[in-house]
Amino acid sequence: MAVEWERVGQPGFDRIVEAVVHRVYEASARVEVVNGRGGDDGIDIKVIVGSRVRVFQLKYYLDGFPTGSFKGRRKSIRESFARAMRQGPQEWVLVVPCVLTAAEREFVLSLGAGQAVQVEVWDRAKLDDLLSVHADVEASFTRDQLLEAARVYGQERALLMEGIGDVSARVTALGGQVDRLDDHWTVDFAREGDMVVHMLRGKHPRAHEVSPIVITLTGIGPLAPEQAEAVRRSLGYGLDEKVVLPRGAVQKMTVTGPWFLAREHQDVEVRWRPAQATPPTGMDAELVFLDGERVTASYPGTLKHLGRGSTGRSVRVELAGGRLQLLQPDNPQVAASLKFTFSLERLEPAAALRVLRIHRRIAVGGAFEVRTGAGAVGGGEVPPSPEAVRREAAQLQLYLEDLKVVQRHCEQYFALPDECTPEERIFLRIARLLVDGHCVVSPFLPRARITLNGRDSPVVRALLSGEPHPVRLPCGAFTVPFAGRRLELGPVLVFHPRATAEPGSGGKALAALGAGRGDGAEVTVRPADGQRFRLLLQRSVTGPEATPVPLELPGFPEPR
Repeated sequence: MAVEWERVGQPGFDRIVEAVVHRVYEASARVEVVNGRGGDDGIDIKVIVGSRVRVFQLKYYLDGFPTGSFKGRRKSIRESFARAMRQGPQEWVLVVPCVLTAAEREFVLSLGAGQAVQVEVWDRAKLDDLLSVHADVEASFTRDQLLEAARVYGQERALLMEGIGDVSARVTALGGQVDRLDDHWTVDFAREGDMVVHMLRGKHPRAHEVSPIVITLTGIGPLAPEQAEAVRRSLGYGLDEKVVLPRGAVQKMTVTGPWFLAREHQDVEVRWRPAQATPPTGMDAELVFLDGERVTASYPGTLKHLGRGSTGRSVRVELAGGRLQLLQPDNPQVAASLKFTFSLERLEPAAALRVLRIHRRIAVGGAFEVRTGAGAVGGGEVPPSPEAVRREAAQLQLYLEDLKVVQRHCEQYFALPDECTPEERIFLRIARLLVDGHCVVSPFLPRARITLNGRDSPVVRALLSGEPHPVRLPCGAFTVPFAGRRLELGPVLVFHPRATAEPGSGGKALAALGAGRGDGAEVTVRPADGQRFRLLLQRSVTGPEATPVPLELPGFPEPR
């Protein structure tokens, strides 16, 4: 229904033009409505693209602006144009709600003669054309015209004049009509953008038996490997994943059943997801690992899917941080397929360890079952994973265990960091061994700087002279840098049974000691034979000597 320009009035005309200009240019330019109705400086609407400016001047002249009695309108247009030119636009557009005569159009275009500006006219024909392209804009401004006609026939609700209430009323009424199409089936529907989605629903539990609906796919062409595998899992095992056959993969889809559904479809994209089987999902489940009849480990979870297909059944269990998917054939001679996926993201070490232990159990191989309160719903025998996979899992488990122990000792709990540098991994391993009461060699301590207190003795002089000698250096607070944090372990003892002073600093300190100026002298000492200093938490010191334990980090040489 076209806009009746004679009836909209000046304010309505301005609003319609503003809406059209926004719709035409909003994707590529900035649109500004200047100073409300009437504008200023000959500008009603300004469209800006970079440094280029396009000006729109709106004149609600229903009868145009011929010469004679309407010459005042031409004067007004000329003055508006002159004011606009002070702003230096590249384009100037006159917008009017009438169809111009040749003389009127020539008058407007002549305004730009001799000036660096492009002059254009949007008259009624141009506006009607733009509104036909942007039909929703036109519809929003013709509602009053339609309402008047609708009231004559008592159809105000058809125009949704009461807003969302009328939408609900009309949808409910339409749903009632759909319910009358068939005794056993009905269709629920929803709008998603420009698409209408239909959802078939049985009116009673036996609808599929009394009035079966059969969907037949004909001429399924070659599928990509991942599509073929998805079809196998879905149809063969009833796995609850969406399967998509794109356009061109299916030649024809035929639906047989109630008259309002039965038809043949071509050039369609087919999507499906198997129906949920019983028992209902969401019930408690348990993943159990077995050695014969003996349970070696069990982990709680939630049964999220239990399905059946033409060749077997599918089970999916959600575990904290992980998901287990089992495809179990009805033929006991065919091996089951087990897939366990997990993510340690945002988990604390304790929770991550539980997930990783499930992974390691599966990697080792052996018998397992998925159990619910009603008994086992699936299970089988898992072959062992390659040695490299198991070795990697073992190292990851060691990392998580180290972090768990250190967090508990420092009472700083946080989720696993996104990354751990090699240096941080070494520091973390050292911290774990120290907390456990072990002595460790620190690769980061090739030397130490000590300050003399001025006391002289044969032992001090022997050390300063370069003779290897035991060194024990208490450290008040030992911290470990990790993931942007500083984890404080407490006081440690830094020591080595055979350390010497570096020649330069030892000689200077020895001279200062002999001159009575030894207090405050600094000496750099280092373990003999290129070794590193050893660390031990003060609480773990029980004797004069402690044997260091290896770090046992793959790919990293043990420090001496």
